[in-house]
Amino acid sequence: MRTLTKQRLVVAAMALGIAGAALANEDANSCRPEVLDGLYAFSATGYNIVGGVAQPKAITEFILFNGDGTISGPGATVSINGTIVRSPAGGTGTYTLSGDCIGSLTFGSGQSFDMFVSPKGEDLWMIQTNPNSVLQGNATRVAR
Repeated sequence: MRTLTKQRLVVAAMALGIAGAALANEDANSCRPEVLDGLYAFSATGYNIVGGVAQPKAITEFILFNGDGTISGPGATVSINGTIVRSPAGGTGTYTLSGDCIGSLTFGSGQSFDMFVSPKGEDLWMIQTNPNSVLQGNATRVAR
């Protein structure tokens, strides 16, 4: 009886392993620009380096991913060293996304980011790649 139970456990474990491997392969190549489609809430914190001195920076904004490699910005609020700046709607930009869920985003104003996207596009994590900037944060889809 114990041998039969062990065999069932081995078979069940193998089946789960095979299903997990198939799902992993499916998710590994599922990212493409269309997966980012909808309105995302982005929040990030970090620093600007000015004259060798770190100045704190934080941003909260909405980003509208159009599913075609373009974005628009409905608005943002930024705090740089305690000074608040509100950006009106109308910002634009572009993004790329490869099958491994790694991409880049560049706003029309010049800020650029590397991004790492969940396979279904619900969440993404970004880090700014401009010189003298240390900023990282995440975005979550809030509407389609």
